[in-house]
Amino acid sequence: MTLVLGIDLGTSGVKSVLVNERDEVVADATAPIALSRPQPLWCEQYPQDWWQAVAATLDALRASAPREMAAIGAIGLSGQMLGVTCLDGSGQALRPAILWNDGRAGAECAEIEAAVPDFAGLVGCRAMVGFPAPKLLWLARHEPGVLDEARTILLPKDYVRLCLTGIVASDFADSSATLLMDTRAAAWSPELLAACGVSTDQMPALVASHEISAGLLPALAARWGIAAGTPVVGGAGDNMCGGIGTGIVKAGMASISLGTSGVYFLANDVFLPARGQGMHTHRHAVAGLFAQNGCTLSAGAALSWVAQIVGASDIPGLVREVEAAGLPIDETPVFTPYLTGERTPHDDAGLTGTFSGLTATTSRLHLVQAVLEGVAMALADCHRALLSSGAGIAEVSLVGGGANSNLWSTLVASAIGMPLGRSRSAAVGPALGAARLARFGIGGPLLAEGEKESGPPIIPDTAMADALAAKHARFERHLALR
Repeated sequence: MTLVLGIDLGTSGVKSVLVNERDEVVADATAPIALSRPQPLWCEQYPQDWWQAVAATLDALRASAPREMAAIGAIGLSGQMLGVTCLDGSGQALRPAILWNDGRAGAECAEIEAAVPDFAGLVGCRAMVGFPAPKLLWLARHEPGVLDEARTILLPKDYVRLCLTGIVASDFADSSATLLMDTRAAAWSPELLAACGVSTDQMPALVASHEISAGLLPALAARWGIAAGTPVVGGAGDNMCGGIGTGIVKAGMASISLGTSGVYFLANDVFLPARGQGMHTHRHAVAGLFAQNGCTLSAGAALSWVAQIVGASDIPGLVREVEAAGLPIDETPVFTPYLTGERTPHDDAGLTGTFSGLTATTSRLHLVQAVLEGVAMALADCHRALLSSGAGIAEVSLVGGGANSNLWSTLVASAIGMPLGRSRSAAVGPALGAARLARFGIGGPLLAEGEKESGPPIIPDTAMADALAAKHARFERHLALR
């Protein structure tokens, strides 16, 4: 039996999974990654920490499942998107990677758009803070020596590929979100690159998400008991791999991911450039499809933040405590989850999070539930923004760690006014998607035959929907008060 390995490099950690021909996860391992915020708006990680975390998960799998590791036929990669990694000629990082939720490059966005006619029509969206293009221009302005010395500029998962294979490459889907690509043509744009102070020579070769990009290095193969030269396919960004993991492979299918951020991902067979409201359109990891996205930057991150504030180390236990309390929505404060600015629909790195409506009877559980409600209302804003583009949303599935909470799931369904499917890959979507792309790359099916969702759909609660709608006016008032 041939297995496939999916590696997902997230923001807070790495998850690696071994998947069989029935799309069952037969073994998995995780490892954490630390974040660094050296200045306001900045968010960075050390690329070597990514590799150490990946290696730790594969060491753990070798120890716990050696026979399964020996049966791996291909490897797929998923990863946090939009990170800028600058490497010298020996492949060493010249500085910490600048991550997707870094807000330092706001001033560079307008300049990049002005330099290229119909910028959004070319790349698929407006220039927004956090995306690679403005961050590269920021480096050109503030750290020019880094770009001068950089021989290679890579996205996070592609740094992992380099470590695994020694080969510099990326995929069409993840790279289409850099704002450096002609998205329709699936090729680097010399005009866009020049506007950011970099050249085509510094960018990786591009392959399809299921295409074999390289083979596993012999020394690593021996370390983990995998065949030397095992194919590593192109893979994709975590949003696209999450879509594949959830079965979003046809136009009109969508998913909402409750991870560190909250991502609303919609597949479309038409290229609809996003010209406002903080939305973005990229290539999907499925040939012939595009991905329309809305994103609230702090979802699980907001929950982790409030858990720290109230002194709770067991976040799942804290959420269960809130669920058991049964607090009425009209008794909880209003929370806006803009802890690191917001993308959809506001495209404003300067937005801040707020609690309002606090009283002497507000408890720690009220605060936590308010965070769950605030994220749900922010995702409803994403839903309305996507509909306004003319896109059709036929069905939506919920994925990510937050999908394990019945309360949070029902809040999201009620806020957007649609039933939500339950994916059996809720907690491993991107890693499973990477594994599926690996299987497809060596001639297997993309989805296992008989792929089904797990359990009944999450149905909107009418009373909850009415209460959230009434609260949304107060939620929006934050914008007027800034």
